[in-house]
Amino acid sequence: MLRTLVTVLALASAVMGAQKPKTKEPRVKITVDHKPEDCPVRSRQNDMLAMHYVGKFKDGSVFDNSYDRNMPLEFTLGTGMVIKGWDEGLKDMCVGEKRTLFIPYQMAYGEGGFAGRIPPKADLTFEVELVDVIGRRDPKQYEYKDDPKHDEL
Repeated sequence: MLRTLVTVLALASAVMGAQKPKTKEPRVKITVDHKPEDCPVRSRQNDMLAMHYVGKFKDGSVFDNSYDRNMPLEFTLGTGMVIKGWDEGLKDMCVGEKRTLFIPYQMAYGEGGFAGRIPPKADLTFEVELVDVIGRRDPKQYEYKDDPKHDEL
């Protein structure tokens, strides 16, 4: 019995020692560059936002710029309409606030990159400005529901 217990403990110790250490999940690094004194509305999950941004590679070269188009990007926060780094890094912003987001590739376009414009495993930097919180969306609107009336049409 004692020999079995010692063997089990030795095996358990060997297995525990052989396990890889836990790796940290990648996270967005956020720097607040400008925050308005008055902040009556903060961005939250399911808000429709209008954002201006400049997207840069690690070397500082620009790959996209909404200011050049004079058209902010509109999307719903936290619904996967944008990269995960934005869904995380744009929470709790004030209208008029400017941030710099340092986004690891795992929270950007991943190992595959994007459409030949973003290379695989590219860490990205975004200078972002919250132009407007257009409104709050009902998360249920993104769910598919059977509509009995639809079949009657």
